[in-house]
Order: sequence, then C-alpha cells, then structure tokens
Amino acid sequence: MEDKAERLQRLAVPELDAILGQRLDVLDDGFIRVIDYMGSDAAIVQAARVSYGAGTKRVHEDRGLIRYLMRHRHTTPFEMCEIKLHVRVPMDCWRQWIRTRTASVNEYSTRYSVAIDAAQRTPPGEWRLQASGNRQGSEGFVEVSRGEALTAREAELQDLCRSVYNERLEIGVAREQARKDLPLSTYTEAYWKIDLHNLLHFLALRMDAHAQEEIRAYATIIGREIVSKWCPFAWEAFLDYRKGAVELSSIDVRIIQAIGKGDTQSAMETARSLGWLEEGPKGLRPNRERDELAKKLALFNLPIPWRMTNL
Repeated sequence: MEDKAERLQRLAVPELDAILGQRLDVLDDGFIRVIDYMGSDAAIVQAARVSYGAGTKRVHEDRGLIRYLMRHRHTTPFEMCEIKLHVRVPMDCWRQWIRTRTASVNEYSTRYSVAIDAAQRTPPGEWRLQASGNRQGSEGFVEVSRGEALTAREAELQDLCRSVYNERLEIGVAREQARKDLPLSTYTEAYWKIDLHNLLHFLALRMDAHAQEEIRAYATIIGREIVSKWCPFAWEAFLDYRKGAVELSSIDVRIIQAIGKGDTQSAMETARSLGWLEEGPKGLRPNRERDELAKKLALFNLPIPWRMTNL
C-alpha cells in the first residue's frame, strides 16, 4: 500500500547550527553550549497559522505575525520551539536559575561523581557593596585595595574546603556526605531544556538590571548569542515588546492622563487617595508604586507632580 503520509523536512537554522556544541564562556570558568534544538521562527508562524511547511507568506508577513503574537501575548506558538543547553554555573547562581520551574533539568550529581574541581573566583575590582535601598541587590564596589585582600582570602577558603573534601574522599567517606562543606562558588553542570516562551520569560527576569550580575551574564549570552541566531524575529519582538518595553498600570494611565491635560491637582488627588503622599519624619514615606511611576514619568520627560507642589 502506498505511503501517503506527508514527508516533512526538519526545520534547521544554519546560524545556530554553526555554534552547536561550541563552548560560550561565562564568568571565569563557566560556559553554555547548545546541544540540540527544535523549531525556529518558521515553527512559530506555522503553529499560529495551523498549517504545514513554509507556506506562501512573505518574510515580512512572518515577522509581522510574530511581532503581533508577542505584542498581544499569544504565547502558545512560541512553545513550539525548544532548546537544550549544557551549562556550567556556580551553585549559588544555579539556585536562582533553577527557580525557573518550567524546564526539564538533569544536573551533575555529587552523590555519584566527584565534585567539579572548579570554583568561581572574584577579581579584586568586582566585590560589590550591599545596596542601601534593596536588601537583595548591590550598588557600587569595594575599594580595589580591600578587594585584593578579599580575593586572596576567598582563594584560601576555597582551597581549604577542597582540600578537606579530598581528604574525606581519600578516607572513604561517602560522596554524598563528603560534599556538604563545599562552598556555593563550586561549579555544577546541567542539561537544561526549555521552550522558547518560558525561555523568554527567564531572560526577561535574568537580563533585568536588578538581577544578580553573575546570572545576568549567563542570561545575556543566552539571549544575544543563542536566541538571536535561533529565532531572530522572536528575539527582535522580545526586545521591543518585553525587554525594552514599559508596562503601565491603570493607575499609571490615570495619573499620566491627568498630567497630559495639565491637571496636576487631579494627579495629586489620585496619588493621595492611594496613600502615596503620606508624610514621615523625613518627608514622604517610602512607597514602591509611587517611586516606580516616578521613574516612568522621568523616562518620558513628564513632570512628577509630588515633586512640583507643596504637599
């Protein structure tokens, strides 16, 4: 009986194939490698149109459709693309990474294998200071002269921890127990498979200026060196409508509309009704929503009402 099933050719992206398996270095001893992938911009378009093959649409129409999908948050077509990465990353950074639960993961096991003999070290000029207004962030740097001492002590600590770990293994202590005092700077490796929709969500979080610098380094390479080659239209749309976009709440819109009409009083009344203008001993009490809107107004070169008037 004649086989009438349609024979489809696997979608390939030459630009991504060119770096398949290639080590992309991150930090001092980390890396990212593309192991495999499925789909491309064409797969996103194909899924959105529920059709087969490349079709008869022109390239600019494919780009326009992908931009429409991204703009209006039609996410399912982006899930048609998947990618598998091999990553080497410090354990403290990996803890943040693995919080993205929408991926399939298989990590190097130090119960079965000897821990990777590498730990991320900090150059003297890269010791960051704790941010004054953000408990989980940093701002500014420690003086290089002090940083040199910190880096030297870091190396001593890491070498000592590794030496103790090796001693335990030599005595015959179980690997699952011998590992317990290894520092979080120790590198781990994993295979990480994720669809494009969830990968872009990961990148939106981890490429953000507020993300920890180390994981931002990984996210930036994944985005600029991998996704940009794999799905360039989707990447372009992501930069325009997610990464470089500004989100406005209904409250933001009301206040901006009032400012646009020159109605500062109405804008102030809205802010006051929300409790944004409550006074403290040193001026206005801290309020994240108010401060976030102030940054948006400054971005658009719009006046900030509560900084213009006598409260």
